[in-house]
Amino acid sequence: MAYANYRYKGHNFIGEVHGEHLIPLAGLTDVGPETSAELLASAARVTASRVALSEVTLRAASPRAGKILCAGLNYKDHANDPSAAAFPVLFPKYTSTLIGPAEDIILPPESNQVDFEGELAVIIGKTGRRITEHDAMDHVLGYCVANAVTMRDYQNKSHQWLQGKVWDDTTPIGPYIVTPAETDISKAGIRTTLNGEVVQKSDLSHLIFSIPTLIATISEFATLEPGDVILTGTPSGVGYRRDPQLFLKDGDTITVTVEGVGSITNTVRTETA
Repeated sequence: MAYANYRYKGHNFIGEVHGEHLIPLAGLTDVGPETSAELLASAARVTASRVALSEVTLRAASPRAGKILCAGLNYKDHANDPSAAAFPVLFPKYTSTLIGPAEDIILPPESNQVDFEGELAVIIGKTGRRITEHDAMDHVLGYCVANAVTMRDYQNKSHQWLQGKVWDDTTPIGPYIVTPAETDISKAGIRTTLNGEVVQKSDLSHLIFSIPTLIATISEFATLEPGDVILTGTPSGVGYRRDPQLFLKDGDTITVTVEGVGSITNTVRTETA
């Protein structure tokens, strides 16, 4: 099963994905703190309002997320010394960063080092605190694809990364929320292409801290709630570690794909007044 947040004829809906169509869920407008996995599963399907995907605008997978927690340096091929990692590198994003899976990524005039980070995102579907790794997957609504675009020149202004990670309208996430029962992502491939050229390629088996470990660790200090987002990290190949370095520019097209979950494709545009 997969869900989508979408806009149709000026109104927002959550729909269940059926091939090239969406069936809206009665009374629900988007994924957020009150939309638990249980609520979504039990909601009435309004089959009479079935709509083609080609007729809707897909929105960010969890546009009202209460928390967005990101794992840094979480791939064995990206971390400097993965064997030395005893605790995940964690930092927040804000909902103001989130955009839909086909919306433009905005290049701000202040940064000259706008970088790509293809990632798997996990959407929480059940409230929990101090969740064990054994129980962690019971709290997952589903998976989606994200591009955690980062301003490297701002990230490196201090030892904290926040200022490089939270720019408005820079983090596409979608296209759908695919439930764990629908796909096995334990070894799923992840790939980023820039203007048709592969720039990142790995698979989820290379995560240093697994999804259950991230959920258990984060829930030690924060209650996880429906709609919360965990970004699980990006593999090697990011632009600032290349020689020569490679950063996003106006007109670029970037696609992130996670096998069994989907793809998002965004155009990069310079910010206008």
